[in-house]
Amino acid sequence: MVVELLAAGAATLSAGLVYVMSAARVVKQYERGVVFRLGRLHGNAREPGFTMVVPGVDRMRKVNMQIVTLPVPAQEGITRDNVTVRVDAVVYFKVVDAANAIVQVEDYRFAVSQMAQTSLRSIIGKSDLDDLL
Repeated sequence: MVVELLAAGAATLSAGLVYVMSAARVVKQYERGVVFRLGRLHGNAREPGFTMVVPGVDRMRKVNMQIVTLPVPAQEGITRDNVTVRVDAVVYFKVVDAANAIVQVEDYRFAVSQMAQTSLRSIIGKSDLDDLL
């Protein structure tokens, strides 16, 4: 009887340990964790440090809050004075609201890249060659 009780206690303890290990997450200092419970945004973004999620119910996506350097591919355009130029650029951006970056935009990095390319082409078309140089 005692052996069976000890075996049951050990099984319960190991099952609890597995549950806690699968629920534990660590959010790094430069990240925020956005938690979705059954597909819905759950609360605010998790701050850096140790956090727990409900396995099988919660999903956590981590968002980098550092300044990101994103190269913009070279863009060809015609200036206002009809000169063809080729311009490449670099974009620096930082996520301010982690939940909105995940929920409001499908892929925020791609969106920033596309917006930068569009803006670069627009600026090329509105500028004279002297202004660009």
